[in-house]
Amino acid sequence: MLTIHAADEVRHVWDDPEPIEGGAVAVQGIRVAGVGPLAELEQRFPGARVRRWPGVLGPGRLHEGPLPDAPSPRERIHAVLKLGAVAVLAEHTGSPGLRAAAERGDVVVLSRARPTAIIETGRADLAVFDADGVCLATVCAGRLVHRRR
Repeated sequence: MLTIHAADEVRHVWDDPEPIEGGAVAVQGIRVAGVGPLAELEQRFPGARVRRWPGVLGPGRLHEGPLPDAPSPRERIHAVLKLGAVAVLAEHTGSPGLRAAAERGDVVVLSRARPTAIIETGRADLAVFDADGVCLATVCAGRLVHRRR
């Protein structure tokens, strides 16, 4: 199912000099199908489900430090997703259980840091933050994996 994630503002990269006010990202499967103003994407993808988020929507982040403590590898990965991160560095995923939990959750394990961006046809990794910098939602490989209640 195609889903359009709409927000007050959409940024291709977090330091985007020209964010899209009233923007949206269309997601089909694990890929970004389109980025632009909400009205434009609704016209381009009629019948798509629309999720509206308050705040700023941008690329899912890279968690560069040690993973948060939690009782299980799965919960450690989920703690990262709750921060808006969809990727971790390999140096912080030493145990086989932690790497397996990352794989099951579609969290990318990187050998080195790299910039993140929302790119049409790229992997649908998104995060929404409120004005206080709190993560409201995380989309990892097209799936909504965290939503703040």
